[in-house]
Amino acid sequence: MAGKELDSMSLSELRLLSAFLAMETTDSLLCLARECGGGKLTEKVQSFIWDHCLAKAVGKGYESYSKKFVKKLITEIESNHGNVLDELYEQYASYMISFKDDNPVKENERVCKCISFLFPDCFKLSICPKSRKLVVPLQCSLNMLEGDTGCSVWPSSLFLSELILSYPHIFSGKSCFEVFIIKEQVGSGVGLVGICLAHVKASKVILSDGDLSTLANMKLNLEKNRLNTETNLPEPSIENQNVVSSSHGHFIPCHQVKCIHLPWESASEKELQNFMPEIILGADVIYDPSCLPHLVKVLAILLNKKKSYIENREGSIPDSFPGDGKVNDAHDLDASSFHAQRINTSEVKGIINNAVDLVSRADPVAYIASVIRNADTYDRFLALADQADLRIKDLTSTLRPFDLLPYMKSYDRSSIRLFTVT
Repeated sequence: MAGKELDSMSLSELRLLSAFLAMETTDSLLCLARECGGGKLTEKVQSFIWDHCLAKAVGKGYESYSKKFVKKLITEIESNHGNVLDELYEQYASYMISFKDDNPVKENERVCKCISFLFPDCFKLSICPKSRKLVVPLQCSLNMLEGDTGCSVWPSSLFLSELILSYPHIFSGKSCFEVFIIKEQVGSGVGLVGICLAHVKASKVILSDGDLSTLANMKLNLEKNRLNTETNLPEPSIENQNVVSSSHGHFIPCHQVKCIHLPWESASEKELQNFMPEIILGADVIYDPSCLPHLVKVLAILLNKKKSYIENREGSIPDSFPGDGKVNDAHDLDASSFHAQRINTSEVKGIINNAVDLVSRADPVAYIASVIRNADTYDRFLALADQADLRIKDLTSTLRPFDLLPYMKSYDRSSIRLFTVT
């Protein structure tokens, strides 16, 4: 989208457009549309939806999505005795002709949508585009659970992405490795976290997955965002699906991101030690109890190998983690009682100081963002980590990212906890 076009939009209009591109629910879109019209679905709001959303919606999945939205929009306006633009009636008629109800987009089918990060005015770092909007086009699945887990956008991936963009100095110039373990699969999902790492100029980005189809989809998404990729696989035949103009993005092809096929349950210690990352990231990894031994094994090898290397090189043990009082401080926090707080401007300075403390660490660290769905599973993770001599610290309340996705009502940030593992 052209910069001038973005500049002419109000914040409420920008949020509405971003929600549409991210395929938020129709109820969310209507709520945001009313905000644009001061509580009403005015003709001006309808014109904005027509000009900026519907008329430019191209890409797999948007026709079905737009049809549902337009139908509900018209119904809502008519029920309140408002005037519906002729263009909306005509557009819905077109959908009815070209897209039959008996042929909808299947839930396990992949679609193309865009995740827009909206930077607040107080955000002054150099990674922020002039438009104050960073758009990441992604091909992903609409179904998070049945058969296409690795190709869905998970809340914890959104949280890690916000964290990376909020505190780029933690990750800039660092070798980063992402793990993602869920339902007996480990991988980097759709590649969103890796794309954000490349944007903040991490020196090396390695994304792994044990599923070949997920890895191929991840590679496609990296290429959609104009990132050079390297894999340890033969080049697959991938149809480059249409997307809502990849020119929305602000990425420059200056980084090479490695996509590695590596099933973690069978990965050897030697294989893992070859990577030697400075930072490890994991999204929604505390989920399936059967996966926890694999997760702890991976973390122990990646973290301990690097630590030994530093001790041998410098002849001393790195300083303790800032604020550490005891091993596994996370035990003190009940899994059901966590409520994240939205960051406000007055808190920014203190939180950034915490981030500066973190970036000064010499030894490797893992950042894990996860929804705690089951207290027993969480306790099991803590017990396994303790057995492996891993230190876990809960930073949920001390290192909160900016709310860069204010339009995304389906994203519940308050349910996500942030841990470091050393």
